[in-house]
Amino acid sequence: MTSVVHRLKRPILYLMGPAYVVAGVLHFVVPDLYAQIIPPIFPAPLALVYLSGLAEIAVGVGLLVPRTRYYAAWGTVALLLAVYPANIYMATSGVVIDGMPGGGDPSAVVRWGRLPLQGVLILLALWYTKPKPESA
Repeated sequence: MTSVVHRLKRPILYLMGPAYVVAGVLHFVVPDLYAQIIPPIFPAPLALVYLSGLAEIAVGVGLLVPRTRYYAAWGTVALLLAVYPANIYMATSGVVIDGMPGGGDPSAVVRWGRLPLQGVLILLALWYTKPKPESA
């Protein structure tokens, strides 16, 4: 079982890295979409959207480079923790998100589903902070 899981580690990495890059780029393509879910307690929501977009691009690229993977994985954990308040706000505030692709507002399932998904993404990032197991 362990060897099956470890065989998935590389393909998951090659999904994660580009996914973070794409997500980061989208922060620049549709920044107002992301700014809507920044809790009002935080200042300068648009600046935070751009900053988190840059961070996502950086960790996405960093995950794909073996020399930076360890640090990028820890950066991913930090990033996911930093943006968690936005996911909580989106789930609990009832904010209507204007400009969603397809014209619809995310369902309650999507809003609340993002919260445990964040935990899964953190666990995946932590997986890349561990050294490779020794071969027998």
